[in-house]
Amino acid sequence: MANLSWDDLQFFLAVVRERQLSRAARQLGTSHVTVSRRIDRLEQALNTRLFERNPRGYELTLAGQRLIETAERMEEAAEDIPVGSNPITGQIKPFRLAVPEGFAKLFSTFLLPELLARFPLTSPELITMPQVLSPSRREADISVTLDPVTSGPYRSERMADYTLHLYATHDYLARTPRITTRDDLRNHRIIGYIEEMIFAPGLDYLGEIHPAIRASIKSSSVFNQLSAVRGGLGVGVLPYYIAGGYPELRVALPEQVTLTRTYWLTCHRDVRQMRREKTMIEFLISRLQSRAGDLIGPGQKSD
Repeated sequence: MANLSWDDLQFFLAVVRERQLSRAARQLGTSHVTVSRRIDRLEQALNTRLFERNPRGYELTLAGQRLIETAERMEEAAEDIPVGSNPITGQIKPFRLAVPEGFAKLFSTFLLPELLARFPLTSPELITMPQVLSPSRREADISVTLDPVTSGPYRSERMADYTLHLYATHDYLARTPRITTRDDLRNHRIIGYIEEMIFAPGLDYLGEIHPAIRASIKSSSVFNQLSAVRGGLGVGVLPYYIAGGYPELRVALPEQVTLTRTYWLTCHRDVRQMRREKTMIEFLISRLQSRAGDLIGPGQKSD
């Protein structure tokens, strides 16, 4: 460890965050050859391999994963070192979030403007397919999930509840058989998810509404489902914070069907202990909770 250079660790963190030499080089304002040389030098100093090189990019080894916390703590300390009368402000740093597709709209509408104002040196990267990510590879700094993670070195914190309702257009409801009970849904075209592509139990709505209904128009995208509902093709289950903004949509069975789900913020415990990340996480949770009323349908109560 005596041969470790903080400069080399900066290159290490850039590759961890960008996963490709060329992107890390752009972030650092240097060449990919220099980045490669610095990573090689760091691995030689530690006498261990930190990355596996493959077509997808640079994947962390177990040794590399163990080094992240040390490198991030050194980075945090370096930001506090004064130079003359001015503190080091640092480079713009990426902050990667893996979120469900619906939450991405919520994030971009409500949270992103305030996040950029509060953390001007942060470059948010939004991944809207968290089901393909591996937490153990640290492919995102934080994830927003529909269920809390209760195993491994991960911590989940409750963000906010939101409600979902049955929606159809006014015209669709006017020209099709009336929906007065859940059984009536069996006479209607249902719009929903592709069953085998449901990546979280919380998205498996239909059985909770009626055991006999199945989707006949299916999509892995909630926004494709929204388009089908708005097109008058059937009845779909949609979050209030998305569907409530379209005046042509009506809630079917408002007194009988209201589903409540919860967004959880999940991250590795090491991430939660970093000062910058801790502050950002607390900011995201508090700002979303301040907008709780926008996530809950009319007549419902938020905790």
